[in-house]
Amino acid sequence: MTGEAGYAARAEAVRDRYRSTLGTVPGGVQERLRLAGESGRLSTEEALAELRHIVLTDSPLGARVQQLVHFGQLLALGRPEPARIHARGALHAGAGIADLVGVAETALITAGVPAYALGTEIIAELLPPPDGGGRRQPERTDGGRPAPRG
Repeated sequence: MTGEAGYAARAEAVRDRYRSTLGTVPGGVQERLRLAGESGRLSTEEALAELRHIVLTDSPLGARVQQLVHFGQLLALGRPEPARIHARGALHAGAGIADLVGVAETALITAGVPAYALGTEIIAELLPPPDGGGRRQPERTDGGRPAPRG
């Protein structure tokens, strides 16, 4: 395949890599794929997706633990949006809410109260609302500014 059809198939293969590890394609990835298409640099995104796939799926830690590690590291770095993505990715990989709480508690010891508070905020967003309906909608805590994507 060449041309637009070839690009579309290659970009969809990159999206599939993210779906397999996270259950979804993050908005930042969609934006990078659009930019890659505009600039003719899809090969960079393909290489990144391949490296992520190797690290996440061929790890001796397994997908569940790997996603929990990502969640904890992102809490420690204070990166709310990527931490949200990997909290959902951990659930997708079989982790439970108690696992996420354990990571947030570890972040309290290694990175302090701000990391713990961020973790508990993210986890609370993943809980069903008290009335038993669907998941809560995440509240913006950044004043409406776009968060860095990772």
